[in-house]
Amino acid sequence: MVFRRLAAAAALAFVSTVALVSAQDFPKGPVTMLVPFAAGGPTDVVARLVARVMEKELGQPVLVENATGAGGTLASGRLARATPDGQTILLHHMGITTSATLYRKLAYDPKTAFGFVGQVTTVPMLLVSRPNFEPADFKALLAYIKDNKDKVSLANAGPGAVSHICGMLFMQLTGVKLTTVPYKGTGPAMTDTIGGQVDLLCDQTTGATGPVKTHKVKAYATATAERIPVLPDVPTAAELGLKGFEVGVWHGMYVPAGTPAPVIDKLNAALKAALHDPETVRRFAELGTAPVSDAEATPEGLKAKYFAEIDRWAPIIKAAGEYAD
Repeated sequence: MVFRRLAAAAALAFVSTVALVSAQDFPKGPVTMLVPFAAGGPTDVVARLVARVMEKELGQPVLVENATGAGGTLASGRLARATPDGQTILLHHMGITTSATLYRKLAYDPKTAFGFVGQVTTVPMLLVSRPNFEPADFKALLAYIKDNKDKVSLANAGPGAVSHICGMLFMQLTGVKLTTVPYKGTGPAMTDTIGGQVDLLCDQTTGATGPVKTHKVKAYATATAERIPVLPDVPTAAELGLKGFEVGVWHGMYVPAGTPAPVIDKLNAALKAALHDPETVRRFAELGTAPVSDAEATPEGLKAKYFAEIDRWAPIIKAAGEYAD
């Protein structure tokens, strides 16, 4: 019995020493930040703003790699298979949680594959339409889609995209099933909305603010609890009577499961430095967003958000019956 206790104590001391050494040595070289979407897109912009400051804090380059494909699950799978040493991290939006239900088969277990660094930011969403769409305001829109549901099209950026999830929530809350039109990205979806090929689109402020301000699309409502500063004249859906229509494109930073806590602590400190950086704050404001609070920018804050969002979206996705292979 004494021998077993000594052996257990020795093993614990060894593990603690290994963790300490790995934290002291980290990072050993450039850190790869996986981004599941194309360069220049909203998530990529957020990632590069954060990486710019993190590499100063870590003393090594933070290289953003756009690992696109399979609705973001390709990058998630790569992270799940990576060595848990902090040298590979992932910056992903809320799609990492909706994919847990949306995809029938994944190459990883979304409930056990990841470790958590912290939340980053939340980008607001809003519902827009082609500029000559008949309904003049949100109340008229709700009446119109109920009377013309077979004729109204709702664009999205593809299966698993936030615009897809936002559209599913809108249809569930209104009780109206519209014709959904998937695109290969928000860019072409917005282009066809502006051109009048599709009627409606739920998009991030990062992509929709410009077209709204130049009257290339019509804004009906924001999917937020409060009005957003960059578009103060656009009311929230809740103000107009549609309760529960709230979708924010929140972003989080992840590591492979099993990454030592001291390494995560170093990454978290670098992330928080980025979120307090004046240039980051300024650029986020231009995109219609802001850094999350210090409490949210923690491993515990992200972990709680992650599992709450899986539970939130699972029944909505199942009710819609829209799955991805």
